[in-house]
Amino acid sequence: MSEDKDLFDCGCGDGCDHDHDECECGCGHEEDIMTITLEDGTEVECAIIAIFPVGEKDYIALLPLVNEEEGEVYLYGFEEYEDGSFELLTIESDDEYEEVTKAFDEILDEAEMDELLDEDEE
Repeated sequence: MSEDKDLFDCGCGDGCDHDHDECECGCGHEEDIMTITLEDGTEVECAIIAIFPVGEKDYIALLPLVNEEEGEVYLYGFEEYEDGSFELLTIESDDEYEEVTKAFDEILDEAEMDELLDEDEE
């Protein structure tokens, strides 16, 4: 998955404003949720915000559904295999983490700009 996953996009089309927990538009959307295990053994349910490339690697941004710290996002390397399985990889170096954070911030900025432009058109 080397293409950007649309942020918070259900695929319903323009003007979608319904609650996707109870989606009735027929789009078939279900919120992408995964459970991860942290280093201390704690399991955390997370919504997948985006899968995006940085250089030759893919990364994933996960939003914990129960936030102890507001705005906390987990970033991991993301390796998807031909059989559909995948692996989350720890970002080891500070330089790599900075690159991934910068790329994710740009995705968020772009999503916010798109949202503002959509509001202006209404």
